Amino acid sequence: MKLLEPLTIRGMTLPNRVIVPAMVTRLADEEGWVTADIIDRYVRYARGEVGLIVVEAMAVHHARSGPLLRLSDDRFIPGLAEMVTRVHAASESRIVPQIIHFPKISRSGWRQTIDLLSEADIDLIVEQFGDAARRARQAGFDGVEVHAAHAYTLSSFLSRRNTRRDAYGGTLEGRLHMVGRVMETIRAKAGDDFPVAIRFLADEYIKDGYTIPEAKLIALGLAQMGFDYISLSVGGKFEDVEHQPGKVPDPYSGYSGDRCMPGAWYPPALHAGLAGEIKAFINAKGFRVPVAAAGKMSDPADAERALVDGQADLVGIARGLLADPDWVRKLRLGQPERLIKCDYCNVCKHLDAAHKKVFCYLWPKGSLQAPPDEPDRKAPAWGADGGGLSLRLVDGAVELSWSKAEGAARYDVYRAADDGEVSVEDAVKVTSWTDATVLAGLRYRYYVRACGPAGQPGVPSNQVTVEPPLPDFRRKNRDMESAAVISAG
Repeated sequence: MKLLEPLTIRGMTLPNRVIVPAMVTRLADEEGWVTADIIDRYVRYARGEVGLIVVEAMAVHHARSGPLLRLSDDRFIPGLAEMVTRVHAASESRIVPQIIHFPKISRSGWRQTIDLLSEADIDLIVEQFGDAARRARQAGFDGVEVHAAHAYTLSSFLSRRNTRRDAYGGTLEGRLHMVGRVMETIRAKAGDDFPVAIRFLADEYIKDGYTIPEAKLIALGLAQMGFDYISLSVGGKFEDVEHQPGKVPDPYSGYSGDRCMPGAWYPPALHAGLAGEIKAFINAKGFRVPVAAAGKMSDPADAERALVDGQADLVGIARGLLADPDWVRKLRLGQPERLIKCDYCNVCKHLDAAHKKVFCYLWPKGSLQAPPDEPDRKAPAWGADGGGLSLRLVDGAVELSWSKAEGAARYDVYRAADDGEVSVEDAVKVTSWTDATVLAGLRYRYYVRACGPAGQPGVPSNQVTVEPPLPDFRRKNRDMESAAVISAG
């Protein structure tokens, strides 16, 4: 399995191709200090054998931003060093911090844009990135990832919406200039043998933002600068924020934020094609910089396909690994049936937006960390009714209900349309679910599987089927079309 193959990046050997991308946990304290909870969160990924752990974005400066880790001063090094030591002791997982500079922002909706930065401001930011990378090395991290994605400072320089008309804007080369200076300074302060990666956007998904043709050129420019891997995201911009008065604007609240953290209604692996185009382009120009793809990649088949088909060299799985940090280990043990499947409910996204501690809705109630893996724990069991799954059709929706299973932490709901491929539609903690996306004239089949807290799957429930009737007009039209086909035949 290519997912489980090692990869060496500038002397840093990853035991497999799976990355947990930077996800804000809100487990640091208000001053940015490392806490026991945040160490436990990252050690948990290491115990699950994730190839590369990218620690949530760490600020390179002192701006207030709530519970967010910092690399803005030497005093933060000891706490981060303890985190690194604990992670390295847990497994062969490698760990790097994602370093970030973000603009000032207020509850009124005002935000500092890059055209307001003086050259002295820019010089300071460049030095702050270099110093943060130097501190990361001193703390024992295996490398560093530069955050040039989403709504933040470096991404705004790369953006097609960059309005500067000096050396830092106006042309594509101007837009790349700031990142180039950052990379040059990091190399000077952290060393040429220290792995340095970057995350940027394959598509901004905003009006007048850049799309894949320019993203390919930006990626080539980053490869020319010597970045050791390129991690791709999309969207998450301030330009299309749905601002609520009195609250700090959330760059993931608009359509670009939807694309960045796609919900259940989006198709799986929806950004793998963008990564494939970028990888093919830079490879054709003679660069073999590893490319990481992300975006609803938590199904092992989707992740493996992206690697085998040459769309990516690494796979980033954020919400899926939050739901199940043991994802990699379960695959290595040949136990994919025990995976806790992310249902993309985005509770984690909303907790982050509210500056609350981030957890997964699928974990047992009240948990701040994923439950320990217990492979020998007994799977949930139905009663004599085999689940007692039943349905009723109400106003165009299918309402399912079933009985409780002993030992169940959640229930996965499966559906197939017209005897097609079966898919998991949702994961719920209650014994009912409504399907509002059925279409009249198609036949639907459902069953439910009860799962234990660490993913232990019980046997499927009984199956139920339904074929919502067509309204009269659509039925008559279908019959006419069928008759026409028969006549033509």
